[in-house]
Amino acid sequence: MTRFLVVPQWQGSPAPRAMLLTEGASAIAGDLPSARTTVLEVPLEAGDAEGTGVHRLSSLRRTKELIEEAITAHAEPTLVVGGDCGVSVAAVAALPGALHDVAIVWFDAHPDLHTPDTSASGAYAGMALRALLGDRSFPIEGPAGLNPERTVLVGARSEDDAETDYLASSDIVRLDALDDVQALADAVAATGASRVYVHIDVDVLDPSELAGVSSAVPFGLRTAEIVGAVRALRERVPLAGATIAGFAPRSPADAVGDLGAILRLIGALA
Repeated sequence: MTRFLVVPQWQGSPAPRAMLLTEGASAIAGDLPSARTTVLEVPLEAGDAEGTGVHRLSSLRRTKELIEEAITAHAEPTLVVGGDCGVSVAAVAALPGALHDVAIVWFDAHPDLHTPDTSASGAYAGMALRALLGDRSFPIEGPAGLNPERTVLVGARSEDDAETDYLASSDIVRLDALDDVQALADAVAATGASRVYVHIDVDVLDPSELAGVSSAVPFGLRTAEIVGAVRALRERVPLAGATIAGFAPRSPADAVGDLGAILRLIGALA
């Protein structure tokens, strides 16, 4: 993977200081190879819900169009740097071909499985994985061809009742720990997928590993665990694309302190 697409989208976040996501995306972009990196100019305005349960929908819809255009313009796999988790919906939708052979690996402290009907915040980031898997209540349609049976949720440890109910009734595979470096690769291989998209919200990391997130959740994964698991996965299943999302440093100094961990994750993916 050699192309990088930086998408400083903040409109999908439920955080009071969601604009910090733009600072996080910019900080990461500064350490990426400029000749291989595109920075999208996303809408600055919050946007309108357009009478739906998705806040800031109009801006989210426009950014989705921009992401799909940017990814389909190149034949190479792309690593998308958010911004909030909603950027992954467009990135997966832009993958070439039908998606019936694609597995989704979703690293996140939160499952992101709400719908517009169950979300108390109306934040699209908290609906991103459910949007990918499909639900008729979404005003922004996810791509066709994905399903829970080819989805692996890793490191989730903070979920709402509606998400718990959906997980109990779905066939999503859950990995709460990565003590075995081959566990993720084994889980993806068992789905029968021939390629995989990896989404990493950096809040999946333990707060001792990285501070710059909007809502830290204790007892997370270690950077080395994720790096080892992703490398083992890539040895067995081709990577179709990837996302790094959720970096929201509170100051430039904080960003510098966290970038080491984030660049290790990017190195494993790229």
